[in-house]
Amino acid sequence: MGHDGKLSGKVAIVTGAASGIGEAIAALYLNEGARLVVADLPGHGLVRRFVNQPHVRTVEIDVTLDEAPERVVGMAVREFGGLDVLVNNAGIGLGKQFEDTTDAEFDRIMAVNVRAVFRMSREAVPYLKARGGGSIVNLASIMSDTGGPLLAAYATSKHAVLGLSRGMAVDLGKYRIRVNALQPGSILTGMSRPFFNDPEFRKSWEQKAPLGRIGDPVDVAVAALFLASDDAAFISGAGIAIDGAAGINF
Repeated sequence: MGHDGKLSGKVAIVTGAASGIGEAIAALYLNEGARLVVADLPGHGLVRRFVNQPHVRTVEIDVTLDEAPERVVGMAVREFGGLDVLVNNAGIGLGKQFEDTTDAEFDRIMAVNVRAVFRMSREAVPYLKARGGGSIVNLASIMSDTGGPLLAAYATSKHAVLGLSRGMAVDLGKYRIRVNALQPGSILTGMSRPFFNDPEFRKSWEQKAPLGRIGDPVDVAVAALFLASDDAAFISGAGIAIDGAAGINF
């Protein structure tokens, strides 16, 4: 662990940390000196990924469960004495034609992508206030500003994350709690890899991005590090695109 990093002395929570973007954020935070609580679903390899890390505590839980916010935030407070940074990264996708989307599918994507963000953040606020402020980073999407085929439910959830982040920023600013949303575009993760294995799909997204490539989880992690650090002390209520300019090139 770095001792003079950008997050030295800070306590952070990262949900959805077993793989992909969440894993990259957690690894970078740890390298930059943070003490971490990481959360993900049971059976997703969370404990194995962070084994033998003395400054990491793991919580295997579905973030939509009633007890999840208290368990995750409570772990940070009990083990490390407080909380400075919350990254709401846990999320799911759904690629399905609008009229074929079931009530259960719509409700599930909203529960994971939106309601859990709301509840985890609400639980964290008293502890962030107690530290004199802090940072909440919510994972939105390129789909927070647009739409796409087979993505009506997913885009709805990510529009909601961006709106929620902006509302939180306004309400929580008086406590010096900053709230921002990251809006990744096409990022190569375990969840997206099967789609990018299709050469035509991959080519289409590479062409959408003027920078000409698919993103890496580290591209998102460095932005999450900036927003968590004191370097971003006057940035709140922002939606930051990490998409190689694809979002303005549809």
